Formats: sequence, C-alpha cells, structure tokens
Amino acid sequence: MASNPDFVQYVADQCADAGDIVTRKMFGDYGIYCRGRLFGLICDNTLYIKPTEMGRRLLRVEVMQAPYPGAKYHFRIDDVDDRDYLAELVRVTCAALPEPRI
Repeated sequence: MASNPDFVQYVADQCADAGDIVTRKMFGDYGIYCRGRLFGLICDNTLYIKPTEMGRRLLRVEVMQAPYPGAKYHFRIDDVDDRDYLAELVRVTCAALPEPRI
C-alpha cells in the first residue's frame, strides 16, 4: 500500500522547523530530506528515520523496523503529531549524517 499524499505533506509540515524539508516519490513511496540530506522514508503511511546514536537518545520509544522488505532497519516513528519532538529528532539525525553526494 502506498502512502497517502496528504499524510506525506502532514509529516513534511511537522518536520518543517528542522529546516528545508522536501519529499520525493521513490519506489512507490517517499524519501524525506532536510537541507538536501535524505534522513528518512515514508512508506505505507509510516515515517521511518535513519538510525543514529543522537536520534536514539531522543526517542521516546525505540522501534526498529524495515520500511519495506529487504531494506535496512530504521527507527519507526509512530508519534508524528508532536511537531517540536519531530523537528528536534530530524535536526539531530541530519547533523549525524554525512554530507549528501552531488
């Protein structure tokens, strides 16, 4: 099941305080970027964020799950309604990720 575009936009809006958020359709679902860094995926109306140690420290509940069969495990984020929490999680995650390749 693909993600609903309204849900994707809602998640992007919730993350907006972290910086310039962009979503891109990929593999039938969406990649989500902040300032050019791919920090997560939105698959089947669920947000998945790349695991980092700093992100792990902020998690309220740690649930690791593959967003689709064969994918690497990500943090599954069930609480997308807390805008401040989500923005901070995106900020610390992106700070720990390498610069995007051009």
